[in-house]
Amino acid sequence: MRDITTLWQGKYYNSLEHCIIQLDEEGVKIDSAIVGHLDNQIYSIVYFIDTNQSWEVQHFSINAKINSSPFQVEGRKANGHWSINGSVVNDFSTCTDIDISLTPLSNSFPINRLKLEDGQQAHIDVIYIDVLEQNIAARSQKYSRLSAERYKYENVPNDFEAVITIDKSGLVISYPELFERIAFLQ
Repeated sequence: MRDITTLWQGKYYNSLEHCIIQLDEEGVKIDSAIVGHLDNQIYSIVYFIDTNQSWEVQHFSINAKINSSPFQVEGRKANGHWSINGSVVNDFSTCTDIDISLTPLSNSFPINRLKLEDGQQAHIDVIYIDVLEQNIAARSQKYSRLSAERYKYENVPNDFEAVITIDKSGLVISYPELFERIAFLQ
């Protein structure tokens, strides 16, 4: 088993995330906490994610407090179908990854799962969880590998794009204007 601990600073989200990632022969387990404030909202979030060896999300749980309002989401993938808070959601049938709005960790799932070569790109569908807006929806994204350390991320249709820098574990070091890694322990 290998453990990674990282701290990310959310520049736009005025946040700090403490994330523990455990990798073993069965998959990846993530235990993370985020605190921050944005637009008169003070928030705290605790999330847990389990993936298989290929970084495909199998289960996630998010518990948040935004000001004094709770927001909870639990998702589980079984037999190719996603259930969210106990109900199967057919709109998510093509989604392999999840994208939690307040963390750069979400980029690690497709980066590690797809294993793109330099110059390759892939379109993916994700379950996008906008924690502050308390909204969950299917979204399309595109990843292009520019080099071993750099990926171009795009929303589809393209209303946002960024070139992110990652480490050898596929974890974000720099996501311009959104996130910066400020500490790392392996």
